[in-house]
Amino acid sequence: MQVPIFGYAKDGFEEVKTTFEENFKYRHEVGASCCVYYKGKKVVDLWGGYRDKNKKLYWEEDTLCIAFSTTKGMSSLAFALLHSKGLIDYDEKVATYWPEFAYNGKENITIRQLLAHQAGLFSNDKKLSYEVLTNEAELSDCLAKQKPYWKPGDEQGYHAWTIAMYQNEICKRVDPLKKTLAQFYKSEIADALGIDFHIGLPDNIPLHRVAHLFPFFPTEALNGGNSDFGAIMRGILNPFSTFYKSLLNPPFALNLNNFNKRKYMALPIGSALGYGNARSIAQSYNEFVMGGRNLRIKRETLNLLEAAPIYPKKGREDVVLHVDIPFSLGFAKPSTYQNFGANYRSYGTFGAGGSGGFADPEKQVAFGYIMNKMGTHIANDPRELALRKAVYECIFEIEQKKITEVVTQVSNTSI
Repeated sequence: MQVPIFGYAKDGFEEVKTTFEENFKYRHEVGASCCVYYKGKKVVDLWGGYRDKNKKLYWEEDTLCIAFSTTKGMSSLAFALLHSKGLIDYDEKVATYWPEFAYNGKENITIRQLLAHQAGLFSNDKKLSYEVLTNEAELSDCLAKQKPYWKPGDEQGYHAWTIAMYQNEICKRVDPLKKTLAQFYKSEIADALGIDFHIGLPDNIPLHRVAHLFPFFPTEALNGGNSDFGAIMRGILNPFSTFYKSLLNPPFALNLNNFNKRKYMALPIGSALGYGNARSIAQSYNEFVMGGRNLRIKRETLNLLEAAPIYPKKGREDVVLHVDIPFSLGFAKPSTYQNFGANYRSYGTFGAGGSGGFADPEKQVAFGYIMNKMGTHIANDPRELALRKAVYECIFEIEQKKITEVVTQVSNTSI
């Protein structure tokens, strides 16, 4: 049966649409969307497949989907705006804004170290149950009292859930109106730019607009050739591992089907519980790629986002993910393991199961991809990777064509 595909790819980007279609034919896609901006113009806006559990309802233009850690990018764009407004300094100590944070050896941790996942706060000694997550005072106290797992700055360990919890506490303390991180993103970025992305699913959005999440199955990974499933399972099956402590606290995350339950979908946690589509992700990054004129982002802030990452003292391998994915100011940066964008100036985040979004200031590209069928890669999901490569192959061809045209013009003029 033919899978329904909607949207468009403009002249020069047809290969991206072909790749999007191939994801459904050969890479087990169920429902997805992909969007690309190039030099400020939307050149790809595709959606297709199915959004419901029974695969009968088409993925629509406004269908939303859980973004998992791709949400971290939206949260960190909000933090960049805080910086641009002069409300935070990346090199200032967290305790300057949040005095209680200084407890238990955290008095010298800077915001930069925290956002680079180098603070040693990748988990919490307390189980972050639903009851704790919905008790603002208790959660704040848990975060403030947590002792770092290593000397801050020595190691990098992916703060899978806790990173945006800390960002949220800082945001509440520096925003003049005491907005939470979710509220700040909504009012200052989403509403300001007309972006349909939400940190925590709002009550007024009906569930039929949200794509059903299809968790991965072990048999898919075993039959799918190259994947990170082995490493993932070793982490999941060992409750003492850094992987387990980081990714599976809150405990509800152990059952991926919980992410289809409104109770958990509504939690405004900017680490993973963002809901949007590829268009909203790409549109957010495009604002920053194009200089942040609408949001009045200062050039100083953009320069910091585009700077090379500062690695921890004791090596480049992340002690939670066990791969080389450097982080800077809340964003992943390109590496040999995950080489996105044109160069080190690029920044973005990628989510569990395959989603991703990033900004490439060098080529002026903003990219977004989201899907409801989870894959089994820590990063570089074959569907996202294929689309990402197709985008840059198209740009290469466009640039080569322009060079040829210029050379031909010069040659004709000389004659």
